[in-house]
Amino acid sequence: MTITFSDLFAGIGGFHAVGELFGWEHAYSCDINDPARRVYEQNWGCESATDITLDATDGPVNIPKHDVLFAGFPCQPFSKSGKQHGMDEARGTLFWNIARILEVKRPKVVLLENVPNLVGPRHTHEWEVIIKTLHSLGYRVSKTPFIVSPHKVSPEFGGRPQTRSRIYIAATYVPAALRKKFPLDAENLSFEKYHSDWDPKKWNVLRDISIDRKLPQSEFQELSISEAEESWLSAWDDFLQKMLVARKDVQLPGFPFWADVWLGNIKHSKNDPDWKTIFINKNIEFYESHQRGIDAWLKKNNYLEDFPSSRRKFEWQGGNMKSLWDGLIQLRPSGIRVKKADYVPAAVAITQTSVVGKLKRRLTVREVARLQGLPEWFSFDGQSNTQSYKQLGNGISITTAYLAIKALVERDKEILEKTSPELLKSVLKSHDNFGDHRKYTEIRSAG
Repeated sequence: MTITFSDLFAGIGGFHAVGELFGWEHAYSCDINDPARRVYEQNWGCESATDITLDATDGPVNIPKHDVLFAGFPCQPFSKSGKQHGMDEARGTLFWNIARILEVKRPKVVLLENVPNLVGPRHTHEWEVIIKTLHSLGYRVSKTPFIVSPHKVSPEFGGRPQTRSRIYIAATYVPAALRKKFPLDAENLSFEKYHSDWDPKKWNVLRDISIDRKLPQSEFQELSISEAEESWLSAWDDFLQKMLVARKDVQLPGFPFWADVWLGNIKHSKNDPDWKTIFINKNIEFYESHQRGIDAWLKKNNYLEDFPSSRRKFEWQGGNMKSLWDGLIQLRPSGIRVKKADYVPAAVAITQTSVVGKLKRRLTVREVARLQGLPEWFSFDGQSNTQSYKQLGNGISITTAYLAIKALVERDKEILEKTSPELLKSVLKSHDNFGDHRKYTEIRSAG
């Protein structure tokens, strides 16, 4: 028996990769974004629909029957005005379209992905609606959010050096006859075996995603930091040399440095929020303790007059590193941040793609794809790097999705023995570490 999956809000196909790793076949996919859909189709060889709201309606659900449903769904606010819970209250959101498919097609397993903020204090109601809806449709799911990041997963099990916390809502359909034995309110998934003995500080991003030391000249030029960026970073590195290296008695604090406070450009205001007042006070205190050195540094660097305001803010997370060029650098809208070159911040758009200090360039599209767990043959041909970074930043960690399915099946295997033994078998026989899964590189070539 062939196990099939549907892939909603599919992007470039991270969930599709998970499905193929288990030997499942594509039944349906959709994404509203034309470039992402094109990349999906050229890599996975499957046509992808455009708009889920056209295929999952009050009337017909024009989606083939399938065993597994994946969805990295947008979290739209649900109304709090009514007293109803479940599908009626989810109406008008894209989660309602998911629920409609579950109501009609009854896939055996569901894996939904979202950002951790879905369970934040401002979204308690939305979370409750999602869980109550799934329960009302006969799905066994935990009320406790399951949040995981690939950098916390041991490389032994396919972990990746990227901090990317995401919430997974993993559910198994329970026929009515089995619900007394298997309550719909389930215990949470367990990832203990995948990261119990792993220290994320042991990652080395240059080693663990095979950083390309030599790029074609045209690509290197595109990804290299600009002259202006190098001058800003060199100035802050000079600051580190004076404050951290030359003076053994100085330990740099964890709060962001605001040079505009030292220059007198930012002062207290009665309208300042508390967080801003705290940062200003900490910067004043640090300046007063090290005024001579800071003043000499400011004078040497022309009082940072050529720096944009965001580049006069600097956050050091490098610990005992001797230079920012030894670390990973983010040129963020909120300022410059430098951390150790162990694991990278979450992949986002090119404007915030991490700079490898030693190479003075941003990560390549291929390197970010490795962080997400995509195979080497995966192609972004025919589009700009900017578009590819955006798609990767919107994608899922294949590591964590793959292991979430394994954890779900392990939890609910007694149910699946009765409802879908072939699905159960396909997961139990798979490798724990998809990175060592030979089939992954044999699925198809880029051509």
